[in-house]
Amino acid sequence: MLNKIKRVDWIIVGILLCFAVFSPLLVYSSTHGSTTMDAYSMAMKTIIFFAIGFGMMFLIALVDYRLYLKWWPVTFGITILLLVGLYFFGAYINGARGWYQLGSLSFQPAEVAKIAIIFAVAQMLGKRNGEPLTFTRDLVPIGLVVSIPFGLVVAQPDLGNAVIYAVILIAMLWIGGLKYRHMLVGTLIVVGCVALVFFSFTSFKDQTEAFFKETLGQQHWFERINTFVSPDSASNDERHQSEYAMTAIGSGGLSGDGYLQGELKRRGYVPLTYSDAIFVVIGEEFGFQGGAILLLLYFLLIYRMILIAFQCYDRRGSYMIIGIVAMFVFQIFENIGMMIGLMPITGITLPFISYGGTSLMLNMCCIGLVMSIRIYQEKYQLED
Repeated sequence: MLNKIKRVDWIIVGILLCFAVFSPLLVYSSTHGSTTMDAYSMAMKTIIFFAIGFGMMFLIALVDYRLYLKWWPVTFGITILLLVGLYFFGAYINGARGWYQLGSLSFQPAEVAKIAIIFAVAQMLGKRNGEPLTFTRDLVPIGLVVSIPFGLVVAQPDLGNAVIYAVILIAMLWIGGLKYRHMLVGTLIVVGCVALVFFSFTSFKDQTEAFFKETLGQQHWFERINTFVSPDSASNDERHQSEYAMTAIGSGGLSGDGYLQGELKRRGYVPLTYSDAIFVVIGEEFGFQGGAILLLLYFLLIYRMILIAFQCYDRRGSYMIIGIVAMFVFQIFENIGMMIGLMPITGITLPFISYGGTSLMLNMCCIGLVMSIRIYQEKYQLED
């Protein structure tokens, strides 16, 4: 036990402790003065979530990660059952039927599906032992496995988490031996889809809006994409949310207005500042310096995880870390990007900072898996 504890990456633990200090303070600031939310209660819940998260992280780290991979079908099956159960027992929160409501607590299976996908893809890629992936034997089965949670989550509708599944899959395939011609075809498809979206929103806006509203039943998807593609023609609510977010971040200047002093945040111009838009609080109250410190902490966290992936002798362990890294990097880029106008607005939280028990527990569990890979990699080398 002592040897296992010694192999824990304490730099990562230190970074997480910094997040555990910053997050409750920011959650408190984002809800301070609100007539609908108890700032103190939400900050205390965040502290409790972190305490439980650290316990789960160390518990997961002390178990050999290969046991998790061995039982991936069970994990995946339970996750699918939870996602299907939402259509019968799920609660609507923020326009999506994606949560189980347990009294005052809520649980989002879409977050758990990220780990299930990482387990499944890592195990399936590991069987190839670094050999180039074939289309029919590898890409099709892996794609079908990931498409099940992807489709269930899109139908909730929760496009943000569904996109994260695709990002995890692409990153793991990329590092897992994807052939260059498959990369080229996939890149062309992605570029073509993006170009088609831009063309549809600029040249056939009325027909595109009708398709989103009447066929898909997702008017807010159209409004969010339209705000990004052509903000001048977007609705006032969607456009103002993006504009106020950028104004609030820009008003912070170099050092910010000071803790609890955010004017635009306090007036409620930017919604969900405790969750999706918490970077607005950082930018307005701590300025460029606060944002830079946060990004530096993220960089160090990602850097340490990549080092562990490079040092791992088991390809499956490396694949798992790459999937986790891709998940974090995309969420960080998307969350901050949508607040400064670089990305369309989606319901993606800022890892380790935004308020939310399920997402925080998922992130801490992912770090626990990375720690497990670091602890047990030498054991893998000796056994082989």
